[in-house]
Amino acid sequence: MGELRIAAAREQDVAVIRRLIAALGDYEKLSHEVVASEDDIRAALFGPHPAAEVLIAWSGPDAIGFALFFHNFSTFLGRRGLYLEDLFVVPEWRGCGVGRRLLTELARIAVERNCGRMEWSVLDWNDLAIGFYERLGARLMTDWRICRLTGDGLRRLASATP
Repeated sequence: MGELRIAAAREQDVAVIRRLIAALGDYEKLSHEVVASEDDIRAALFGPHPAAEVLIAWSGPDAIGFALFFHNFSTFLGRRGLYLEDLFVVPEWRGCGVGRRLLTELARIAVERNCGRMEWSVLDWNDLAIGFYERLGARLMTDWRICRLTGDGLRRLASATP
């Protein structure tokens, strides 16, 4: 195992990011939902209006994990927040501190950017992740539920007559 380093993704890392996203989809049993191409990822992360940022965990030349994040906003705090969309560590590196290092770096970014909070979602069946997050000091928001519009439902609402 080589030295662990965390670095901001660069455009030449797009194939690596796509591969890690596919591995995350497999882990979450959602690989059928992973439809983003390398071109989609390149445009979203490195185009004229980047929608998100990525940190990659490296061991030597090997990408062993990633965190994809973007800013949201809290009207109550009057400040932006940092939203972690995805955190993933390859199975053979779990339990070695990679996830903690990625989250620590994200927390530093949030503090440097004067974010009022950092938040993310976790699948309710992922007890290992839930325990890990709670040990870091995260609080599960049990009184909130995620709402999502996609596909036909999104298009139907967008075309509805007011």
